Amino acid sequence: MKLKFYLVLVCSFLFSQLTKAQMPHDAIYMPKGTACLAVSYGSSSWKEYWENTLKRENLNIGTHTTQNVMPMVAAGITDKLNVIVGLPYVSTKASAGNLMGQKGLQDLSLWVKYKMFDGEGLSLHAIGGASTPISDYVPDFLPMSIGLKSKTATGRLLANYQHKSGLYLTAHGSYSGRSNIKVDRDAYLAYGKMYNTDEVALPNTTDAALRIGYLKKTIQAEAFIERNACVSGDNIRRNDMPFPTNKMNMTMVGAYAKFQPKNIGLNARVNYVTNGLNVGQSLGYSVGLLYQINNIKF
Repeated sequence: MKLKFYLVLVCSFLFSQLTKAQMPHDAIYMPKGTACLAVSYGSSSWKEYWENTLKRENLNIGTHTTQNVMPMVAAGITDKLNVIVGLPYVSTKASAGNLMGQKGLQDLSLWVKYKMFDGEGLSLHAIGGASTPISDYVPDFLPMSIGLKSKTATGRLLANYQHKSGLYLTAHGSYSGRSNIKVDRDAYLAYGKMYNTDEVALPNTTDAALRIGYLKKTIQAEAFIERNACVSGDNIRRNDMPFPTNKMNMTMVGAYAKFQPKNIGLNARVNYVTNGLNVGQSLGYSVGLLYQINNIKF
């Protein structure tokens, strides 16, 4: 995964506990009665992309850039049950040609994370997520669309081992179902056939990741590899625009770092797509600000 700027204004408190920002792909939990407010800015760009397996560039697009601002809230319902909510604002642009960039609120997401087992440094986690479009953006204008406007449901299993030295290894696998979408046309070509309808069935997706890192007190640093793939789908036709039915696969490598001396923290991430199918070979980065609130009564 895919935001203009939200200004989050929070009442100031003095806290002694360290902030423990968490995401749907890690084994970090907010303690019961605490919440972390986060806002991040991200940007990713590509000049070359894979049209099916052919790696090429398109002079009518030049360099394609996606920017986003993502505000999130993570709350500890219990020490083993956390809820995460996010809503990104996304904008796209191309450096050449006449394709108009798009911008707007994308999809509201809700994640629930539950720690099923914890012992001897090993922990197992069940994670569920859902998202729904929050604005009337156009999905059938790839690669300038800000999203695919599909409702999604995701199930994820995550395993984590952390040594007392602070070194950890995390692995997860997920499956996501995606709803059909409506496009602004009466017929379309997909899978080599003509469909006389405005309803498009999107392929479901899988993802898997492996992370190795260090987490101790105020510092976290990790390297990761991620694989995202559609379970079905077709390919971009030669010299055509992408379409929501396309099978979009990618392998990504990257690094993440976080510094949180007290209740306020900073994080940063960089990632690069090493290979793919019907996607751009993007280089991306993000930076974020974290703020923790304690002693919340749920």
